[in-house]
Amino acid sequence: MTLRFQLQIQQSPPLPLPFQMQHHVIRNNNSVRCALTKQGQRFLTKLSTSNNTNTDNLIRKFVQSSSKSVQLSTLTHLLSPTTHNNNNLSSFALPLYTRISESPWFTSNPTITADLISLLHKLQLHTESQTLFSQTISNLNNRERDLVLFYSKLLISHSKRASQTGFDSAYSYLNNLLHTSSSLYVKRRAYQSMVSGLCAMDKPREAENLIQDFQQTDGGPGGDRIQIQPSAFEFKSIIYGYGRLGLFQDMVRVVDEMEKNRFVMDTVCYNMVLSTYGIHGEHGEMVSWLRRMRNSGVPFSIRTYNSVSNSCPTIMRKVVELNDLALSMEELLSECLVGGEATVIKELLSCCAIFEEVMVWDSSRVKMDLHGFHLGSTYLVMLLWFEEMQKRLLNASNYEIPDEITVVCGVGKHSSVRGESPVKALVKEMMMKMKGPLRIDRKKDGCFVAKGKAVKVWLCELTKL
Repeated sequence: MTLRFQLQIQQSPPLPLPFQMQHHVIRNNNSVRCALTKQGQRFLTKLSTSNNTNTDNLIRKFVQSSSKSVQLSTLTHLLSPTTHNNNNLSSFALPLYTRISESPWFTSNPTITADLISLLHKLQLHTESQTLFSQTISNLNNRERDLVLFYSKLLISHSKRASQTGFDSAYSYLNNLLHTSSSLYVKRRAYQSMVSGLCAMDKPREAENLIQDFQQTDGGPGGDRIQIQPSAFEFKSIIYGYGRLGLFQDMVRVVDEMEKNRFVMDTVCYNMVLSTYGIHGEHGEMVSWLRRMRNSGVPFSIRTYNSVSNSCPTIMRKVVELNDLALSMEELLSECLVGGEATVIKELLSCCAIFEEVMVWDSSRVKMDLHGFHLGSTYLVMLLWFEEMQKRLLNASNYEIPDEITVVCGVGKHSSVRGESPVKALVKEMMMKMKGPLRIDRKKDGCFVAKGKAVKVWLCELTKL
């Protein structure tokens, strides 16, 4: 079998984010990280129910009849570790990739190639995996910047699949570049990927030891002695690595060490700490860190709301089942949430500056954008928004009634299946239960719209209930 492809790599690739932060990044088309389309879903359903003799024919027809974006989103779905864990569809990734790679428009990139190599390795198709790896290295032609980018992507892919042997192999390639390259950029890129990779494999202590080793010395070509001082990136990787494992004393110790090195705790770092406490249901600690965050003047972000709401099982149950929704913040806090959940939500809501980030208000239009919010945080922000709109439209004389009010939910482009937006379904359910005037826009399916006067009348009626 011949695998034909050409790697297309940026000349100056950006430094990597910690693995645990990468899913927050909006990727461009070269990274082809988009949701599975309904056309792709139908194709995969046919594949999963067909006999082996018909597979090649189905793939050929799909590639011939589908657009570039549909083909790539379907391939990316097959390469996902989640797909591999849930069913046997991933076995179709290689034949689909081979067929797509024959298209004249196709240019592969290191992410796709690394994901496919790691998948083949996980499926124990070692010959195919090694063939693709060897061809990739040959095409890179010893260009160190391109090599370090590819090895970093490969390390990410193996870590996502918890493949120790694959990870060790990619790690050794990066380690070799780190010790042999004369480029400081290549050294630092390899070093950062190795630190973040160890944390992703639940080895934050080894990552911390690596940092300490290179703070002292790094033997380069010709016996050069180059120190590599840690950046905020490495500290954040280790902080999250310890926190995810519940090793909170070590996590806080590294936070202190980071601050001693004059790196400021920013919103991203606070959110990572909050997220790890939330994973383990440590609501009391979350409250302490939210207060520390607010007292330090660090703004809450959408991710802050996501981290806190995701830690509350009561809220998450409500937004999934959609049949027991409290329809006011007062009802939620007084009748639904108890103990640590109630305390942490109250602390989160003590700062309402989130509307400065997600809402635009002028005389002609009010628009609130819910992009980036998870289901739980969407629910909280909608309840907060109702209260905020009451204050502005009913009680504040300095706010004019806008001509139109819009809530942007999106159409589900980034949902597990494109076009099926859980956020949109939640907002629709809340509007139905509250008998609100907001309706799905006929022209923009991902928006709810209403006249400003209608919203004011509705809010006035709510205050009488």
